[in-house]
Amino acid sequence: MDIVRIIIAILLPPLGVFLQVGFGGQFWLNILLTLLGYIPGIVHAVYIIAKR
Repeated sequence: MDIVRIIIAILLPPLGVFLQVGFGGQFWLNILLTLLGYIPGIVHAVYIIAKR
């Protein structure tokens, strides 16, 4: 299941984080990072998914 989440995180980073942690602080941080730049959002999403 983590492979599917990582693929989703590459395509839509906030969705990948949402599937992992829900509507928590990490989700809103990822939305901010994705708005500032797509690559930081991807890196953060993959980190959150790989960490858990």
